[in-house]
Amino acid sequence: MPPRKEPELQTNGASQASLANQTEAKISDLKNLQSSGAYSLKISAKTNEKSQKNKTLNDAFDIVCLSHLRWNFVYQRPQHLLSRCAQGKRVYFIEEPIFSEEPLGRLDISQDESGVVVVVPHLPQGLNEEAKNADLRILIDSLFAEQNISNYICWYYTPMALAFTSHLQSLATIYDCMDELSAFKGASTALKNYEAELFNRADLVFTGGQSLYESKVNQHPNVYAFPSSVDVPHFAQARTLEEAADQAHIPHPRLGFFGVIDERMDIELLGGIAQARPDWHLVVIGPVVKIDPATLPQGENIHYLGGRDYKQLPAYLAGWDLAMMPFARNEATRFISPTELLHKYFLV
Repeated sequence: MPPRKEPELQTNGASQASLANQTEAKISDLKNLQSSGAYSLKISAKTNEKSQKNKTLNDAFDIVCLSHLRWNFVYQRPQHLLSRCAQGKRVYFIEEPIFSEEPLGRLDISQDESGVVVVVPHLPQGLNEEAKNADLRILIDSLFAEQNISNYICWYYTPMALAFTSHLQSLATIYDCMDELSAFKGASTALKNYEAELFNRADLVFTGGQSLYESKVNQHPNVYAFPSSVDVPHFAQARTLEEAADQAHIPHPRLGFFGVIDERMDIELLGGIAQARPDWHLVVIGPVVKIDPATLPQGENIHYLGGRDYKQLPAYLAGWDLAMMPFARNEATRFISPTELLHKYFLV
């Protein structure tokens, strides 16, 4: 077995001796867990006045979020909640790992304009589940030492993160159960077991809607329905904005949808509407994930515009005659409480 190498800590290209010493001490306790042989903690966080100010506001605790969603993927529940939390506290948003041919495990850390610190682990390809979780554990502990995270709460969106964070000594643990993840396409067979463990550890559980609350209420003594709401000032702009230029050429009447396009989309319904009413034009905005784009219905009156930034959405809504949500009735949609419905209903 090759000799293990010490992790390499870099902060914008310059190491800080005191922080490095703390991290080395932490890593020495974890050497027996190291599997890939080498690590590099790459810090690319851009410090600004806001982040410096937050250091004086975090006397009570930091928030460490473990999520299955990417911060820069689609702006939704985690972004709404945590960007508000970041106005008064340090908030770390830890994503699932990205695998590559790089031989070293590392963390990329950047600060969103909201103040949230986004942490993206990078791991070598080919690791088994045990090795992956061991590597993630070391990288997370390195992060905590380097960033001086000592008083914190853990905020989970994915129970799967327990595989590498169960050792953390948080002040409290929150499980924000926004979806029935076990019903989603490609869900791990271990997810339900990790969720049961998370219920045992959690101090507080939120659910993303009423039906999900009814499904989880008997699994924890402190469960609250916390349905999503509407960013009223943001979407109210649709009543006064000029519509987006790239949809201006599309004839009316327009039926629009924005959101993630995945197994929850009723593809047959979408195609059926377009075929039955060729004079109606369907505008579909959002990324396509977990399904083959080739399976999406095509037609002269179906317009796939791709993903758009959250800030741009009101300008598209401004040009729609009707908003739709063509979700299928299946296991993936059984417990959902989609925010898209609330945003569109608000404009009626």
